[in-house]
Amino acid sequence: MVRPIVDTGTGEETWRAWPAPAAWPVLDLTGSARTAPPLVVAPHPDDEVLGVGGLVAMLADGAGAEITVVTDGEASHPGSTVYAPAELAAIRRAETVTACGRLGVPASAVEHLGHPDGGIDEPALADALAARLAPGRWCVTTWRGDGHPDHEAVGRAAADACRRTGATLLEFPVWTWHWAEPDEPDVPWHRARRIDLTGAARAAKRAAIDAFGSQIRPIGPAPADAAILPPHVLARFARPYETVFVP
Repeated sequence: MVRPIVDTGTGEETWRAWPAPAAWPVLDLTGSARTAPPLVVAPHPDDEVLGVGGLVAMLADGAGAEITVVTDGEASHPGSTVYAPAELAAIRRAETVTACGRLGVPASAVEHLGHPDGGIDEPALADALAARLAPGRWCVTTWRGDGHPDHEAVGRAAADACRRTGATLLEFPVWTWHWAEPDEPDVPWHRARRIDLTGAARAAKRAAIDAFGSQIRPIGPAPADAAILPPHVLARFARPYETVFVP
């Protein structure tokens, strides 16, 4: 279900006061994640870092991770007075490579598919992901109910690819933290797993988020050039843990 992302949403102080995450099982990182590189699939540049940047950083000393970015995020500022969409696309691709490098992922492990921002071809994406997956390999991507149309489209395509190949789908929320509230009945909390982040992983994630200057800071003087990820949004991704939904 697509949900409008408006106002300030549920404050991070509300999520921090929620006791449920402390009781969630911890995601096991000793299995396939340590023997085969997980495929992390981001609808837009920055989703991979916001959702599971800490996980990616912690895997960097083992099997690592491979990052596939579906769109270039060129529609992030549709009325920008500074950049045309093609210019934004180039900026965001470069930001992704820098951010992933700060997580320990080399540029050679970052792939850009170039689907239109807001116009993802789900069948083509499912085929492309299926060609990259294998039985048991983790495919880590945005939750199919996250509320953003691109996030949900990528989640559905990844789920299709995992069904075909026997890969394991792990879904992470991004905009769910904005529109939902603790114990929200539309969110599958019963499938939630917690990823406890090391201090080094949290620091790497902070540094990676800071690489996305076109998203966390204004790109120009006009309202249309405002930051897409202002401080109250970024606060949700500074927790000592990350969350994924398991099958």
